[in-house]
Amino acid sequence: MNIFADLKTWRFWKSFLVSAFACGGFISAIFQFVIIVFPSQATSLQGLGVIIGTVIISIIFGLIVSWPRPIEMEYSAPKTIIKIIKGDLLEQDGHLVVGVCDTFDTELPNIISPRSLLGQTINHIFGGDVKSLDEQLNQTLSKLGPEGQIDKEGKTEKYGIGTVAPVQHSPRIIYFLSYCEMNQRNEAFGTVDGVWKSLVSLWDKQSELGNHGPISVPVIGGGQARMSHLLPAQDSIRLIALSFMFASRQHKISDELRIVVQSSDYDRLDRLELQSFLSSLSPS
Repeated sequence: MNIFADLKTWRFWKSFLVSAFACGGFISAIFQFVIIVFPSQATSLQGLGVIIGTVIISIIFGLIVSWPRPIEMEYSAPKTIIKIIKGDLLEQDGHLVVGVCDTFDTELPNIISPRSLLGQTINHIFGGDVKSLDEQLNQTLSKLGPEGQIDKEGKTEKYGIGTVAPVQHSPRIIYFLSYCEMNQRNEAFGTVDGVWKSLVSLWDKQSELGNHGPISVPVIGGGQARMSHLLPAQDSIRLIALSFMFASRQHKISDELRIVVQSSDYDRLDRLELQSFLSSLSPS
């Protein structure tokens, strides 16, 4: 965690000053009460040493309360945990979510970039065996049926935004989540409404198949969908957490949601604001 970046934010200093002054006021109130009840102790509770001690205690208390911590929140209703962590999605245990386009293209490298999350998933988890992955995807997609066709290179059947194709990768499930569309030039594009719709479908499928196990989700909206200007990382994280909590209040989704953020994006986040946002999701 980049602590120094957090210490430069107004949110940290506001919390620190409020906590420190509150602590100082509380100590002063105690001293005033003691002086009233025990006038003989007035001399011992005055002087430069007492002032310095009070200031030091207040500063320490303010730092303890306001110091940046890992971004996570545990909830009692619904009983779950949300964590925002820095790292590689593919290194997480538990169930994984991988974003795809509505045609579920998997061809490397002409259509799907090997550097994309889908490309890395194919190479690192499925050993580059696109044929095997396609067979498993088709087992699910054949039960759904396509919603339309598109004339382009690669796969041409469109399954719609929000389609979830779970693939068993024992002992976990990898959810291939369609959150963007592919045009005739094999360019992916998406919308915020489409992301929300896909997340709603994801939580339903996780509730059905995931046995409440931990699920790791990437920041959705950047990369192949070219939505970073519409849905920057900070907003995408809030959208994911909010949709998860709404769904969790209707039925059990997962004991733990991990929103995994790449290092380059994580260092630019307002982490204190995100912690405050997670806290605000607790039922009032």
